[in-house]
Amino acid sequence: MIHLKVSNLHKQFGGLHVLKGVSFEVNGPELIGLIGPNGAGKTTMTNILDGAIKPSSGTVYLNDERIDQLPPFEVARAGLGRTFQVTRSFRRMTVLENLYVPALAMGHAHGKARLREKAMEVLEFLTIDHLRNEFAQALSGGQQKLLELGRLLMLNPDVIILDEPFAGVHPKLMEVIYAYIRRVNDEGKAIILISHQMDSIFSLSERLLVLNFGDLIADGPPEDVKNDPAVIEAYLGAEEEETA
Repeated sequence: MIHLKVSNLHKQFGGLHVLKGVSFEVNGPELIGLIGPNGAGKTTMTNILDGAIKPSSGTVYLNDERIDQLPPFEVARAGLGRTFQVTRSFRRMTVLENLYVPALAMGHAHGKARLREKAMEVLEFLTIDHLRNEFAQALSGGQQKLLELGRLLMLNPDVIILDEPFAGVHPKLMEVIYAYIRRVNDEGKAIILISHQMDSIFSLSERLLVLNFGDLIADGPPEDVKNDPAVIEAYLGAEEEETA
């Protein structure tokens, strides 16, 4: 069973204490929302989980393997993949070639025919199979998001972190991303979803984690978290004031 264990994570940049003893676990194919105001520490924690930066102290274990000191490519091999707020496609390669890259890099390829077959399955699922021969730089912002999701599927990770997958995406493509999240979760993958779109977070997530100034201030079912006074003050209330 999938098991991600984050224990007492601290991260300091000089005198700035960005994460302050964050601990939580992911057990099995959970669909978890991660929310918090800007500057809460979400990106820093994500970068630690995927190996981009190292914690000042604390540990991260995935399926009993410690991953917090591994480089990103080894974290990916261990079974954790992520997307980025700003998509990172190989812009001068075709959509199909973009999908080949992670599978080849991780050694998941089983012959050229099988690799193409899998890539086409992914593109059809994401409704962009008609774009397979287009260069990535020609895609819209939403299509770029779908391509990045496709690269994750080619890696076949146990834990998937989706960082703002709905940002700048057309409503029709958002429906595809919703379907992606639900289907991948149903197939047994754990998903950590980071988004400022509260409707998406509350409709998709079974559990919410809330960060505020580096502290994990809530962890529980969405309805409980939604009504938590500390969360209302730290996050939801702040958003209501901004939009009022």
